[in-house]
Amino acid sequence: MPRGRKSLPPWEHHLGCLPSTPTCRVWGLQSCPTQGTPRSSPLLCRDMALQNALYTGDLARLQELFPPSSTADLVLESQAAEPRWSSHQRGLWSLTYEEELTTPLHVAASRGHTEVLRLLLRRRARPDSAPGGRTALHEACVGGHTACVHVLLVAGADPNIPDQDGKRPLHLCQGPGILECAELLLRFGASVDGRSEEEEETPLHVAARLGHVELADLLLRRGACPDARDSEGWTPLLAACDTRCQSPADAEATTARCLQLCRLLLKAGADADAADRDKRRPLHLACRRGHAAVVELLLSCGVSVNAMDYGGHTALHCALQGPAAALAQSPEHVVRALLNHGAVRVWPGALPKVLECWCTSPRTIEVLMNTYSGMQLPEEAMGLVPPETLQNHQRFYSSLFALVRKPRSLQHLSRCVLRSHLGSCLPHALPLLPLPPRLLRYLQLDFEDVLY
Repeated sequence: MPRGRKSLPPWEHHLGCLPSTPTCRVWGLQSCPTQGTPRSSPLLCRDMALQNALYTGDLARLQELFPPSSTADLVLESQAAEPRWSSHQRGLWSLTYEEELTTPLHVAASRGHTEVLRLLLRRRARPDSAPGGRTALHEACVGGHTACVHVLLVAGADPNIPDQDGKRPLHLCQGPGILECAELLLRFGASVDGRSEEEEETPLHVAARLGHVELADLLLRRGACPDARDSEGWTPLLAACDTRCQSPADAEATTARCLQLCRLLLKAGADADAADRDKRRPLHLACRRGHAAVVELLLSCGVSVNAMDYGGHTALHCALQGPAAALAQSPEHVVRALLNHGAVRVWPGALPKVLECWCTSPRTIEVLMNTYSGMQLPEEAMGLVPPETLQNHQRFYSSLFALVRKPRSLQHLSRCVLRSHLGSCLPHALPLLPLPPRLLRYLQLDFEDVLY
């Protein structure tokens, strides 16, 4: 039944009952036919007493309202919480409260009223009814109500039916019972790689995008494809690497979840270098989000560090163009890992802009400058750093600007020559050199918080 349906007179219904059918005292509509009489569609109900009992889970009251000879195959009609723009004849628009359509089964499932759900099913409520676009099973999965999911599936609810947005129940599992709901759906025949209709996402895409490590693990163990692609060409690994931090305080936990997801997917055989339609790779996205541990994991898999997306951006570009929130995640570690794996250095003419953008992260500036044999900044670069930042990092910026148009130390020049000689072999060759740990760290651009 479409959303926004016009109100019906209280005596109208959709059963095709004869006019002589007696009136029902509960919902003010004609009562349903006897169980032997076929029906085509449910009754329309506006009775507030019935709705209040459903929303509060008042089982005793509902048993009175639904005696054994009655039916729970009803559609509830209520106004939406917010007014919406609606079009009328002659091109006129107005703000109106549209009518929302649901069923008693939906209300019970969305609120976890398991015993009420059983009662409604015994009173012939249809488990796959979806007057508003979703079934009761969708609602139970959104709420994470495991017991309700089980009751509906046993009653014959379809675990693969899409909602009005094209999402299947397995796409919608949330809440404290997320794993149990997913396990039940899979046990009752839900497709582990079932796709949403528009985005063509699999449940694994959703789990990776939302950072649900345990759910992703369950889906992979049940045979989910780790390299499935959605309509934009994204794999679950790309979705995991694009995980965003909600706040600086959440940065560490977000990166930890992202790292766990990536390890799971890579262990399951995901392509670490798979590109989407815009040629963005997992490394591009991990760098843009500032997930240093994920960047190091991907680099250890041998991904192409200098691959470009359609915009001509490499992973290093993405790291240096990331959001300000990346500052809370130590962007210098991302930049250092890329440079130690052969990333092409920043064009010297762009260094002043990098300095201006990243001056509050002096270690990022340090690691970039230590890949050049000479200081690649103009004398007026000092004006690009705010006075407060100069004061907070006085030792580093004093050493930086003191080297403008002056030679670097012999030790640094030796480092540059050795790194240049090793070239693309750098990440594998350096650890094999018989060098003291301190010197090895120096060659790997260890941070000193000062330039020489």
